[in-house]
Amino acid sequence: MIKIMKYAKTSPEEILARGTSKIDVSKTVSEIINEVRNKGDEALFSYCEKFDGAKIESLEVSAEEIEEAIKTVEPEFLEILKEAAENIRSFHVRQVRNSFIINEKDGVITGQKITPIEKVGLYVPGGTAAYPSTVLMNGIPAKIAGCEKICITTPPLKNGKINPAILAAAKVVGIDRIFKVGGAQAIASLAYGTETIPKVDKIVGPGNAFVAEAKRQVFGQVSIDMIAGPSEILVIADKNSDSISVAADLLSQAEHDKKASAVLITDDETLAEKVAIEIEKQLKTLPRREIAEKSIEDNGKIIVTTNLSQAIEIANSLAPEHLELCVDNPFDLLDKIKNAGSIFMGRYCPEALGDYFAGPNHTLPTSGTARFSSPLSVDDFVKKSQYTYYTDKALKKISKKVAFFAEKEGLSAHARSVESRFRDEKSLLKDDKNPLFKNKEYTNPEEHLGEMR
Repeated sequence: MIKIMKYAKTSPEEILARGTSKIDVSKTVSEIINEVRNKGDEALFSYCEKFDGAKIESLEVSAEEIEEAIKTVEPEFLEILKEAAENIRSFHVRQVRNSFIINEKDGVITGQKITPIEKVGLYVPGGTAAYPSTVLMNGIPAKIAGCEKICITTPPLKNGKINPAILAAAKVVGIDRIFKVGGAQAIASLAYGTETIPKVDKIVGPGNAFVAEAKRQVFGQVSIDMIAGPSEILVIADKNSDSISVAADLLSQAEHDKKASAVLITDDETLAEKVAIEIEKQLKTLPRREIAEKSIEDNGKIIVTTNLSQAIEIANSLAPEHLELCVDNPFDLLDKIKNAGSIFMGRYCPEALGDYFAGPNHTLPTSGTARFSSPLSVDDFVKKSQYTYYTDKALKKISKKVAFFAEKEGLSAHARSVESRFRDEKSLLKDDKNPLFKNKEYTNPEEHLGEMR
């Protein structure tokens, strides 16, 4: 049974508590990474048989396999994938950043250049629980960013094949390099490369504890999107909300993982009681009942507040991955939300809409990291370089200022690197205020310039 708490009678620690159960897999993951680094493809074949129960002849999915798999996918689902992809493209294309140049001072040009990350690896959870939505949400922003080389790693089924829905989504996105490898070994292969799998510059995508730990360990060797924790949902609902829908929304995240978190905050005690009863009722017919029930029991809670202002305060402190505003006027609350991964507005906007179809990304910051992190976006697939250009006259004009600043930090070589460009101009070198001569006596400026040379 989900816990019901009254805000006024509950400690802040209990209100803000998250599930703490965590398995330390760091040693196992470290061993897997080292094995892949040392043995390459051989290790991947071995782990595929050990962890996935699949004996495969080739790590890479062939073009024939892709076409064959797509033929088994319902035409209706293919159309849904295409429509969802269009919504995702429409949203993410507006995130594209442009390079810029500033030329407002004589002889001075500064700017920023946007460059796509060249090689990107997408990790897609697979096996019996396939996530074609992850292919869309990770692949489309990478394509929009202009990444030249994008590949997917995903665990195979026991028959050695990839779930057709994942291959169909890859086809829609336009990704044709797909590898039959999952878990920490997949992350290792992308980070270091093997005979078959190319080394990438960035790895994105969700996964279990082993995948998350592997991403943590290879960070620095490659870039990663984030370390994702268990899925979570926070619903803020008023008295006019439908208890059946609210309960269903909470269970939509609880069924992800036994460690997932489902929280309702409401200013109506009657709604709280109805939702608690409805959760028990819906659990009885839920296919993933065991998972959802454990999640609700360990990490689920309903918090009853005096008003919605208190609910907003709690939400900002929790910084949830998904936040639903099931209230009469959700836009009145939007500006008050400071910390949330993705916000779902109104009574007809369930979180599941964002998982598959609406357009905004479903790869979101978890475990309170929405306080300082953002959803996956096109920005995650580009890098920024800045540049500076000065003419000789422009540098001469401010050279003493830069040199003075450098000397204030005790970095004389920095100062000299500026002044050396004007070594033939005696007026600069004989200037007693020139920081090059601070605390030094040079009777012959040319002698000093010789040192600089």
